[in-house]
Amino acid sequence: MNVTTSSSPVARWPTLRPWIGLAARLGLAAVWLLAGAAKVGDLAASGRAVNAYQIFPYDLAAVIGAALPFLELALGVLVLLGLATRLTAGVSVALLLVFIAGIVSAWTRGLNIDCGCFGVGGELAPGQAPSYLPEILRDLGFLALAGFLLIWPRTPFSVDGWLLGDRAVEDKDE
Repeated sequence: MNVTTSSSPVARWPTLRPWIGLAARLGLAAVWLLAGAAKVGDLAASGRAVNAYQIFPYDLAAVIGAALPFLELALGVLVLLGLATRLTAGVSVALLLVFIAGIVSAWTRGLNIDCGCFGVGGELAPGQAPSYLPEILRDLGFLALAGFLLIWPRTPFSVDGWLLGDRAVEDKDE
């Protein structure tokens, strides 16, 4: 049987890939926008959440915590618009790897903290248990979205496509 028939997944990939990319782009944009918006209202709490990881000195953790929501919001807007998609996806991959490494580090060092990914984090109250594995798995899912966009950044309804005059839905490889 010929694997390039119109009903085969291989033949449909060039048509489906941009739409899967659009879904990945919108999903990743939602993640960054929700994460940044949840933290931007209380930058001091965001700094305390970063400090809870016990990786940086307090002053540096406070600066990172204050800057992080704005970086997340900027990434969210850029990926939502489809502007500099490959670059934004690359920064997203790097940031998500840092987040995953931080959670793994907290887990292996026996810290009892909330990651602070979507709001106020920091040390958990006595009796509360951290949820490191679900947080890592969730971030791996976000990493998959960013990785998809890093490899295949051209999607429908993107500023990149309009600026470059590219059609996202066509029969060509990136």
